[in-house]
Amino acid sequence: MEKAAFIINPFSAKKNYQPFLDELKKKVDNPLYYISESIPGTDDFIRTNFDNVDIFVAIGGDGTISTVARNLINTDKILAIFPAGSGNGFSNETKFSKNLDELLAKIKAKTSRKIDTFTVNDKLSINVSGTGFDGKVVKEFEKTSRGFKNYIKVSLKTFFNYRPIKVKFFDEAYQQYNGKYLMLNIANTRQFGNNAYIAPKASKSDGLVDMVLVKKFPLTYSALFAFRMFTKRLKDDEYVTYLPVSEISFKVNTKNWHLDGEFNKIKSPIHVKVLPASLNILV
Repeated sequence: MEKAAFIINPFSAKKNYQPFLDELKKKVDNPLYYISESIPGTDDFIRTNFDNVDIFVAIGGDGTISTVARNLINTDKILAIFPAGSGNGFSNETKFSKNLDELLAKIKAKTSRKIDTFTVNDKLSINVSGTGFDGKVVKEFEKTSRGFKNYIKVSLKTFFNYRPIKVKFFDEAYQQYNGKYLMLNIANTRQFGNNAYIAPKASKSDGLVDMVLVKKFPLTYSALFAFRMFTKRLKDDEYVTYLPVSEISFKVNTKNWHLDGEFNKIKSPIHVKVLPASLNILV
């Protein structure tokens, strides 16, 4: 087997990581693994083992994967995933399953391809990042025990009380889109997670991200919005606008963002930039 290192987030993977580790030890002799207690700890582990490892496997959710990925950008190292988060959007989009035998077979074959990533004010994102309503939802969601049911509860509670954000673009070509929005998302792949497809036409290998602008909509539209999102049918209409971009700058009157589902404070002005073919991923 090619040299692989397994990085486990015990917080996002709390229900899954011990069974995963027990199975890994049965199937791989003396596996190299690290149970992460912090982001700096993960960074240190990768740096320490960088020269001797070909494939770094992230065991956790999108935030864990993003933490590992940022150490591998523009290198020949390969990212692999064992999904163990609450949404698993990126692993769904890159076809990783909770089947260790399948993962070990992929590692042995060592076939990879390059995909795009992007930055928000130089902070890396690999999947979907955003501000507005969903940034607030992530902030409140992190106060719960997570899980899809809690996500829905927090989303509904937040929706009725949330004031739209104000967005102002610097480039004249986009100033027609200045205005108030429920949320603004930057999508490198199609889904948030849990098969909620915010950008059904997004591609992780076209050099672009889809900027998704969603105006606050009436309750009567919410069922249609949810139906379209979970059936990959969201499209441009009076409430939803898609802007495929490789780079864009704007101001927004909130600092609350989520990057791949992890809450972040980011000050305006905001600069989004695609990093084409910047990450090797196992296939």
